[in-house]
Amino acid sequence: MDNRKGMGRLPNVIWGVDSAAAVNQDLFNCVVNNFGRPDLWGRYLNTIENVSEGLTREEIAFLKDRGIKVMPIYNNFRRAVGRAAGRVAAQNAIYNAQRLGIREGVFIFANVERFFEVDADWIIAWIERFYNSPYRPGIYHDPVEGPFNEAYCEAVRRSKLVREQAVLWSAEPEVGVSSKQAYPTFSPATPTCRANVWAWQYGRDAEECPIDTVLVLRKLYTELH
Repeated sequence: MDNRKGMGRLPNVIWGVDSAAAVNQDLFNCVVNNFGRPDLWGRYLNTIENVSEGLTREEIAFLKDRGIKVMPIYNNFRRAVGRAAGRVAAQNAIYNAQRLGIREGVFIFANVERFFEVDADWIIAWIERFYNSPYRPGIYHDPVEGPFNEAYCEAVRRSKLVREQAVLWSAEPEVGVSSKQAYPTFSPATPTCRANVWAWQYGRDAEECPIDTVLVLRKLYTELH
């Protein structure tokens, strides 16, 4: 695939991973030895018992020292319903990003799982709150299973900001974990309405290491931390 080489130019599709576990030397070595050296690593902003270890400044420094960008994820919620809840989630995500020293302009992704309740009001509020913040709004989602597609498309119809500002990270299709040298062509499933799908979690739950594999477009990669 020619776009991986680039002759000194950044490729159009960038390969990386995400993990609920904090990145230490052992996990880093596991990924590099089994899959290749990631250019980005998706990590959660908060510690949630039995779900995720929260990102720290020390972990960010560990990744940056190795030339790896951080893709921040906010997951401290279990349903995405209502304008008030959407605004609170966004405010908390912004606060945690600032606490960790995430630079301005970075996309922060709300983690909306396929089994979550979700409505257009929450999505609109998430986007609106980010619009007047130092950061930019992203949403991890499943456009195939669950209620996200319907809710998002309603939000798009109702809000110009959603149409223009939201960047999506698709969880479909799941084609299986691969190495950096064998990733698939960038072809995420998308909502049935206008959507800026710039990231794709194409492989989940690798056997060798506790990670998922991810592809992002260059225009998103340049706006990670």
